[in-house]
Amino acid sequence: GRGGPGRGAPGQGAGTWSRFARLPYPQDQLFLHDTFPDGFLWGAGSAAYQTEGGWRQGGKGASVWDTFSHRPATPPGAAPPGPVGGDVASDSYNNLFRDVEALRRLGVSHYRFSLSWPRLLPNGTAPANPAGLAHYRRLLLRLREVGVEPVVTLYHWDLPQALQDAFGGWASPVLPRLFHDYAELCFRHFGGQVRYWLTMDNPYVVAWHGYGTGRLPPGVQGGPRLGYLAAHHLLQAHAKVWHLYNDHFRPSQRGKVSIALGSHWIKPQRMMEKDIRECQKSLDFVLGWFAKPIFIDGDYPESMKSNLSSLLPEFSEVEKEYIKGTADFFALSFGATLSFQLLDSHMKFQQLESISLRQLLYWINTEYNNPQIFIVENSWFVSGTTKRDDAKYIYYLKKFIMETLKAIRYDGVNVFGYTVWSLLDGFEWHRGYSIRRGLFYVDFQSHDKKLMPKSSVLFYQKLIEKNGFPPLPENQPIEGIFPCGFAWGVVDNYIQVDTTPAQFLDSSVYVWDVHQTKKLIKVDGVYTSKRKHHCVDFAAIRLQISLLQEMHVTHFHFSLKWSLILPLGNLSLINHTLVHYYQCFASELLRVNITPVVALWQPMIDNQELPVSLAKYGAWENTETVQAFVEYARFCFTSLGDHVKFWITMNEPSVKNLTYTAGHNLLKAHAKVWHLYDKEFRRTQKGKISIALQADWVEPACPFSRNDQEVADRILEFDIGWLAEPIFGNGDYPEVMRAWLHRINSVDLYNFHLPYFSEEEKKLIQGSFDFFALSHYTTTLVGSEKEDAVKYDHYLEVQMINDITWLHSPSRAAVVPWGLRKLLMWVKSKYGDVPIYVMANGIDDGQNMVHDKLRVYYIQNYINEALKAYTLDTVNLQGYFVYSFNDKTAPKYGLYSYIANQYEPKPSMKHYREIIDNNGFLGPETPELLCPEEVASCTECHFFRTRKSLLAFISFIFVALIVTIFFITYYSKRVERRYK
Repeated sequence: GRGGPGRGAPGQGAGTWSRFARLPYPQDQLFLHDTFPDGFLWGAGSAAYQTEGGWRQGGKGASVWDTFSHRPATPPGAAPPGPVGGDVASDSYNNLFRDVEALRRLGVSHYRFSLSWPRLLPNGTAPANPAGLAHYRRLLLRLREVGVEPVVTLYHWDLPQALQDAFGGWASPVLPRLFHDYAELCFRHFGGQVRYWLTMDNPYVVAWHGYGTGRLPPGVQGGPRLGYLAAHHLLQAHAKVWHLYNDHFRPSQRGKVSIALGSHWIKPQRMMEKDIRECQKSLDFVLGWFAKPIFIDGDYPESMKSNLSSLLPEFSEVEKEYIKGTADFFALSFGATLSFQLLDSHMKFQQLESISLRQLLYWINTEYNNPQIFIVENSWFVSGTTKRDDAKYIYYLKKFIMETLKAIRYDGVNVFGYTVWSLLDGFEWHRGYSIRRGLFYVDFQSHDKKLMPKSSVLFYQKLIEKNGFPPLPENQPIEGIFPCGFAWGVVDNYIQVDTTPAQFLDSSVYVWDVHQTKKLIKVDGVYTSKRKHHCVDFAAIRLQISLLQEMHVTHFHFSLKWSLILPLGNLSLINHTLVHYYQCFASELLRVNITPVVALWQPMIDNQELPVSLAKYGAWENTETVQAFVEYARFCFTSLGDHVKFWITMNEPSVKNLTYTAGHNLLKAHAKVWHLYDKEFRRTQKGKISIALQADWVEPACPFSRNDQEVADRILEFDIGWLAEPIFGNGDYPEVMRAWLHRINSVDLYNFHLPYFSEEEKKLIQGSFDFFALSHYTTTLVGSEKEDAVKYDHYLEVQMINDITWLHSPSRAAVVPWGLRKLLMWVKSKYGDVPIYVMANGIDDGQNMVHDKLRVYYIQNYINEALKAYTLDTVNLQGYFVYSFNDKTAPKYGLYSYIANQYEPKPSMKHYREIIDNNGFLGPETPELLCPEEVASCTECHFFRTRKSLLAFISFIFVALIVTIFFITYYSKRVERRYK
C-alpha cells in the first residue's frame, strides 16, 4: 500500500527491450519444465454483464450496456442473429450452483467475479435492492462451502443507466462520491467473506472508448478531452474507495484492494534508441496513464503531460498525495480483447504489437518498483462456432502460463496468482457472440444453458494439480551410444557436378616467354602423348570429399539426375561424361571409407526431375514411365553397382503433389526395380535397396480428444501409410484411406478414385524393401474443429494448429525432437522390427549465424530422441543423416556455409562431428563399445591407408637421409684419422 513515498523511477522499464534482445538463444526460448512457487493462486474469472443475464429479474436496474445493446439494429428491421447483448447471456443469475460446481471441478483456488452495480443499486444510489444483496450472499456462501476464494470487482463496465442520464456518467465530478457510497455498501455487506477487492476493471477502456471514441457504452463521442477527463474521475473514484477500505474496513476485514489494469505489449520496429522511446511512450499512454499515479507519485507520466498539454487535466499536490500508493498489489489484465482489439492504434506510435506477457511483467516489475503482481485476467479466444475441442485456446494459455513461470523463475518478477478468462462462455462485449473465451462451453440457443467442459478444462485442471509443468522423465536427455556400424551420414540433394578437367589433361606444349609477356605461349602443332583420365582430375570431387572427411561421416546420401543421365528418357542417348563423374565420385568416396547412398530419383520442382519426354506425357500418370524407370535403374545398377551398395529407388516422393493414379504407378515402378535388383544384381553386387519416404509426425492438438486422435491417425495414413502400407504392410492401401474416400465420395461432390491392385501386383509390391528409410523434419498438430480457414483442409477435414510455445525456425518449421521418437515407435508398431534409417533430418537458419545455434540444439536433441527410440523402445535404428551438406546446393540448410566461392564449416557441423566421434552421448556411466572395425575408423590409420604411395616416397627419402648421414660421418672420421 502507501508504505512511504513511491521509490520507482519512471522510465526504468525502458531497459526491458535490450535485456530480452541479449538473452541466450535458443536456450531462453525453450519450454521451461518447472513448477510455480508453493501457494500460487490459480483461478478463473467472469464479469456480471458477460454472464449473469437476468437483466430485468429480481429488481435489477438498467445498465449502460443494456441500453447500448438494445439500440435498434442496423439496417432497420434486421434482427441480429442469436441472443441480444447480455440480456440472458450464460444465465448465471439463475444458475449459481452450476457455476460453482464448475469451479469445484477445475480445482481452482479463487474465482474472480464482478458485482452488478445496477443489480445492487438499481438507480445507482440508495436504496439497495434486497434481491441483489441476497444473490451475491448466496454466491459467496456457496464459494466458501467448496473452499474457493472470491476475488471481487466492484465495477466491471456496467454503470447504472440512471447515473449516466442524471450526471453524464464518468464525465461528471460527482461520480467518485457516488462510487464511494456503492463501495461502502459492498464492503459492509460482503467484506467479511472477501480478501481481494478490485475497485474497477480496465479504466482505459471505460474512459477512452466510453467517453472518447464512443465505441463502447455509454457511447459518448466526446473526443480525447472528455476521454482524459473521465479517466481523471475514475482515478479519483478508485483512490476514494481505497481510502474508505483502508480507514474503515481493513482493520476488521483484513483484505486487500487494487484496480485491474489492462495493457498491451509492444516491441520496437528496430532496436534503436528512438523506437525504444516510442515503445516506452506507448506503454505510458495505456498502462502508465493509470499505473504511474497509483504506484509511483500520484501524477500522469511525463510523456503524456508533454505531448497532451492542455488536453490532460491536472491533479493538485493534495490529490497527488491522496492517489499515490492506493493499491495493495498490482492487478494485471492481458488478453486479445482488452490488450489489442481495443487498443487505439495511435497509441502504438508506429511500433509493433507483441503478445509477450513475460516482457510486460518484467517491464511492470522494473517500472513500478517490484510490486506483487496478480494476473486477474488472461487468455485468448476461439471462434464462436468452435464447440469443445478448443486447441487454439489451450496453446495460448500454455504460452501465457509458461511466460508467467519464466518471469518468476528467470526474471525474478513477483507474481502470486493467475486467472484464466473466462470460467464459461459469455457475451464478449463489442465482439458479441462471435468469439468464445470460456473454459466451459455454453449453448446460447438452449433453454437450460448446461456447462460442458472443453478440452481446455482438462488442460487447466492438470496444470493446477501439478502446480505448473514439472519435468517429465521422457523430456530428460539420455546418455548412451549407438551400435557398432551405425551409419552416420549427411545428405546433399544433388552433388555439385563440375566436369571441367584438371590442367594435367591438356596435351599441348607451352613455352614460357620470360623476357617480354612473362606468359605461357602455346606451341602450335606440338603435342605430348595423352595420359588416361583419372578421377582425381575432377577438382570439384576432391573438394567435396575433403569436406566430407572433415565431418567424419561414414555415409553420404545424394540423388542421381535421371533427366540428365538419359535426356530422352531411354538408352538412345546417354550422358557418358556425367555417368563417369558419378562413378568417380562413388569410387573416391569408397577410397576414403565413406559409403555412397544413392537415390535413383528424387522429385524436384522442374518436371519432377523426370526426362522431358516423360514429364510431358503425363509423368507418373503414364504407365510408360514405369517401364522407363526400370530401364534407367538397370542402366544405373550396371554402370554404378560396383561402387554403390546402398540404393534408394525413390527419395521423398511428395504425397502432397501426387494423384492417386501417379502414386499407384510409382509403387509399381519401385517394386519392379526392387525385384530387378533382387534377381539380377544382388548376388554379384551384394548391396541393399529400398524406398525413402517423407515422414513428419502428426500429433492430436487436444491430447484428450478422441476426435483429434482420429484426425491424427487419418493424416498419418494419408501422408505415410499411402505409400508405406503396400510395401511394408499388406500389399494394399491403408483401410483408413479407402474408408475415408468412400465416405467423402458418397457425401460430397468429390470423385477421388483410389485404384486397386491385382493379386499379382500386391505380391509384387508387398515386401519390396530391405529397410525402412524416412525423412523427418518436424511435427504438426491437427484438430477436428474448424478454427482458421487458411489452415483448414476440407478434403481431409483437418485443422492445422500451432503450439506457440514450440521453437520455430526462420521459415516457421517447428522444432519438436520428441516427434521423431514417436514416429519411429509408430513405424515399429505398424511394420514390425524393420531396420530403419533416418535418411534426412534438418532445419533452416535464414543464413544467419545466430540461427545456426538453433541447428546445434536441433541436431543434439533429435539425435538424442533417436537414441531413446533405439535404447528404450528397441527400435531397429541403423543410421541417421543430417540434411544438408552445404548452403550451395540447399541454401539455409547446410552444415557448411558457402560465401564468395568458399565453404566454411558452421558450429553445427563441428557439433555433429563430435556426436559422430562419440557414436552418441557419452556419460560417466556409458560402457565402452569396442567395435571390430575400430582400427578402420581411426583417422590417423585412415590417413596412412589412403596415401600409400606418398608414404613409400617419404620412407625412401628417410632411408636415403639416414644412409647419407652415415656415409658423411664415416668418411669424416676417416679423414680425421689420416691427418692424425
